[in-house]
Amino acid sequence: MLSDARTRSIFIQSALVAAVVGFATLLITTTFANLQARGIPIGFDFLTMPSRIVISEAILSYKSRDPYYWAIVVGLANTIFISALVILFSSVLGLIVGVTRLSSNPLAAGTCRVWVEIARNSPPIVLLIFLYSLWWKVLPPVGEALNPLPGVFASMRGFVVPAASLELDATGLVLVGAALLLGLAAWLAGPLRRFRSGIAWGAAAALLLGLWLAEIAVSVEWPVFTGSNFRGGLELTPELSTILIGLTIYTTGFIAEIVRGGILSVGSGQWDAGRSLGLSRAKILRLIVVPQMLRVVVPPLNSQYINVVKNSTLAIAVGYPDFFAVMNTIISKSSHSIEGVFIILGVYLALNLTLSSAANWYNRRIAIVER
Repeated sequence: MLSDARTRSIFIQSALVAAVVGFATLLITTTFANLQARGIPIGFDFLTMPSRIVISEAILSYKSRDPYYWAIVVGLANTIFISALVILFSSVLGLIVGVTRLSSNPLAAGTCRVWVEIARNSPPIVLLIFLYSLWWKVLPPVGEALNPLPGVFASMRGFVVPAASLELDATGLVLVGAALLLGLAAWLAGPLRRFRSGIAWGAAAALLLGLWLAEIAVSVEWPVFTGSNFRGGLELTPELSTILIGLTIYTTGFIAEIVRGGILSVGSGQWDAGRSLGLSRAKILRLIVVPQMLRVVVPPLNSQYINVVKNSTLAIAVGYPDFFAVMNTIISKSSHSIEGVFIILGVYLALNLTLSSAANWYNRRIAIVER
C-alpha cells in the first residue's frame, strides 16, 4: 500500500500531524501539572478582579480600581490609537518621499534618499531612545516653551496643542451616522454600479445638507500658560510624541521605497500617453500612475502596516502604556504568566489578521478581472 505515492504522502503527513498534536498535548499537560504542584493559580478568573495598576495615560477612562480586563482594553485602545496614527502619517509621508525620490531636483531627491537609508538601516528602538533623550536635552522647560505655531507649544513636558470639540443634537448624530453608512455603500458599489452609486452619493449629500441645518456646536480650547503649567488644549506627552514621531519616521522609509518601486513598475508609455493628452506631471501621477501602482504596492504595504502594530510594542522602552506594556504589568502583578502570554498572542494575531483581511479584500477589489 505504501508503494503508492499518494498513499505514502497521506501517511507521512498524518504521522507528522499526530506527532505535533502529541507533543503539544504533552507540553500543555506537563506545564499545567507543574504549575498546580507549585501552587500557581491557573485560569482567567483574575480578569474580573480589581487591577490596582496605574496607567499613566489612556484614551479611555480608567481608574486603578477597574478590573484587569478593562485595563487590557485600555492598553489595547492605546495600541490601536498609536498604530492608526502611525499608519496614517507614514502613508502620507511615504507617498511624498517616494515620489520626491524620483524628482529631477538632486537636492530634494538626495534628502529623501538620506531619510530612506537612515530609516531602513537603523534599529527602531535606537531611534526611539535617541528621540526620547532629546526632550530634556534640546527642548526648554515648560515656562520657556517654544511657540512655533499659534496655539502650539513645545517643551520638555511634550506638546500642547488646541483641542477641538464637536457637539451634535440627536438629529445631527443620526444624520452623521446615516451619511457615513451611505457614503460607505456608495464607495463599495464601485464604478460598475453607477446607478446605485449615484443614489447613495445623492442620499449622502442630502443628509450632509440636513446635518448643516442641524444644531451643531463647535468649540476650540486654546492652551494658556498659568502658574507653572498650561491649562486647556490637548497635551501630547513626551512618551506619546516619541513613539508617534519615531515609528512614523521609521515606517516612512520603507513605505517610500514601496511607493518608488510601484511608480517604476508603471511603464514609461503611460507617462508618454499622459503628456500627449496635455496632462501635467501631477495629474499623470494622480490619474494614471497611482491607480495602476496600487495593484503592486498593496501587498507590501500590508506587511508594513502589520509591522507597525508589532513595532508598537517598543513603546515599552519609552514608558508609553500600550497593550504590551500593560500586559507586562498585569503578568508581573497577577502571576498569571501563561494566561497573559496567550492573551498577548491572541490579541496581536487578531489585529494583524484583521489588517491582512482588509488589505486582501481591497487588493481583490482593485485587481484586473480577466475574461
